Parts: sequence; structure tokens; C-alpha cells
Amino acid sequence: MKKILKIIAVVLIIAFLAIQFYRPDRANPPTVQAETLETTTDVPENVARILTRSCNDCHSNETVYPWYSNVSPFSWLLADHINEGRRELNFSVWNTYTAKRKRHKYDEICEQATSGVMPHNQYLWLHREARLSAEDVKLLCDWADAEKAKMKDEG
Repeated sequence: MKKILKIIAVVLIIAFLAIQFYRPDRANPPTVQAETLETTTDVPENVARILTRSCNDCHSNETVYPWYSNVSPFSWLLADHINEGRRELNFSVWNTYTAKRKRHKYDEICEQATSGVMPHNQYLWLHREARLSAEDVKLLCDWADAEKAKMKDEG
């Protein structure tokens, strides 16, 4: 029985080492300044701090990759979360969105923050500072509602 456990342990160690050679790309896509949220949207400093602290790692092209992004299979899960986050909402390409999509995203920002869906729970395990307080959620929702109202006024 001990021999079988040793063989299993060796196989698992070899497999773990082997998967370290397969890592997802961690390069951030280039950011075109004219496409970013900040270019045409009024983002107050307090809201910008919240977005940077709690959203931008998954919802922009300015991801700061943590140490564990170098360890497979965690790197795969992280890459999947980031790719999904960017597909869903990417502040770095905000100005490529239609007005309809922007209005919808403003609604979703508030809904996701209010419901506690975002920031993602797995992200919060190692990034406790990203947790949104009730005040943070109110600031985000008030800002999103104000920006959405401006869009309606503009047509």
C-alpha cells in the first residue's frame, strides 16, 4: 500500500511540474486612450479609486497580475476570469460601445455591486481591499445613474 501511495505522489508531482510549462498569456492588450471610460465620461476621483481597486483587474486592459498567476492550474482559472470579465465589461474599450450598451452597463454596474456579485468572491479571497462598502456601492450607483441620465439628455 505504501508503494502505491509513493507512486501516486510521484506521478502527481510530475504532473504538477509538467503543467507549469503551459501558461496562459498574461500580456495586457494595448490601451487606446481615446477608447477608455475616462476619455469621455466624468469619473470623479472617489469613483475612479473604487474602479481601480475593485474592478480594473478584470474589467480593463490594465490588469495587475498577482504572484499566483504564475502557478498552473491557478493561472488558467485567473485567465478565464479576466477574459470573461473583459468580454462582459471593459473600461479600456468603453467608447467602442453603443449608447444602448453603455446605458445597460451603467445599470449592471449598480446591480452587480448592490447584489454583491462583483467583485467576484474568488477575487476577494486574496484581495480583501477590493471589497465594496455600502458607501462604495452608493457612490458607484449614484455615479452610474448620473452618467446614464446625462446620456438620455444628450439623446
